[in-house]
Amino acid sequence: MPTFTFDDTVRVREDAPVELRPGVLASVVMVFTEEERIGDYFKTFPPGTVYSIEFEDGTSVEIHESLVEKGAFRVYSPSAGNAASR
Repeated sequence: MPTFTFDDTVRVREDAPVELRPGVLASVVMVFTEEERIGDYFKTFPPGTVYSIEFEDGTSVEIHESLVEKGAFRVYSPSAGNAASR
């Protein structure tokens, strides 16, 4: 069972390759479990779940589950005078 699902907020791990944008938040837009990984493209990933994630600027990448972690967007809350997670 995948750790994340559609529309979850994730952060690319700091140890990810630079082209995957380490430390940046993104939203999960597709989930490819081991059983759903069909085709040569997915053979480039290690076994496990692959996520398609979209960054705030609209770009997206496919990334292995080992390179993402739970993330939260921070929004400014004027009434609280600070940032609040959503």
